[in-house]
Amino acid sequence: MPTLNIDKNYDLHYSLIQGDLDRPCLVFLHEGLGCEAMWEGFSELLCKTTGCAGLVYDRLGYGKSSPLTHAHTVHYMHDYALKELPTLLETVMPGRPFILIGHSDGGSISLIYGAERPALLKGIITVAAHVFVEPETIARIRSADEAWDKGRLKGLFKYHGDKTETIFKAWSSTWLTDWFKHWNIEYLLPSIEVPLLAIQGVNDLYGSIDQVNAIVSKSSGHAQFKMVENCGHAPHLEAQPITLALMSDFIAQIQ
Repeated sequence: MPTLNIDKNYDLHYSLIQGDLDRPCLVFLHEGLGCEAMWEGFSELLCKTTGCAGLVYDRLGYGKSSPLTHAHTVHYMHDYALKELPTLLETVMPGRPFILIGHSDGGSISLIYGAERPALLKGIITVAAHVFVEPETIARIRSADEAWDKGRLKGLFKYHGDKTETIFKAWSSTWLTDWFKHWNIEYLLPSIEVPLLAIQGVNDLYGSIDQVNAIVSKSSGHAQFKMVENCGHAPHLEAQPITLALMSDFIAQIQ
């Protein structure tokens, strides 16, 4: 897995998936507790199905990338979207058209980046993205935080090693603060003009249908959404066949 050195104590680990150089590259952005490995092969499967190349990486603090050296702020997703992601794209795949595919936090980061209207961005797929904070999101994160404190989430150490507690608490403590309940990125959605597909599980405990309704209704380009039945927060893993088909059909329409 190659490494990109951005700055002192700031290394990003990433993987490249081979594919058709004439098609847009698929760039995968993981969830708030995720990493490259937690796509569990879905990124490779989607690239194989579409013929597209892919880029998968661990954000700062996650997986095999460098640990966090500072606490999250209300703008932590903006930092990932407007500082880290552009640097990675410009260095690893300069001049290459691409489509963003983001899960949960990764979906929100994709939308923030998309609002900058970069010339090489051809489309966005969000999976369980958030554009504002809902009571059910806070309730679910509070339950996860309690589970962590009781030692029930030790499986995360497999993916993040000795960074696990730092990144978990950075995520949970940020979302559970009083000031983060005002976080909202609906204002930037009208700036997004590229084709957009928003996917969410009907049984997602981290957000309601109001999230995808806001994304689709407030974006300026062609936007569509799909609520996936019998599915929670990770449609690409819990309902893989339908999610793969939805994404593949969407990508096939983008030239």
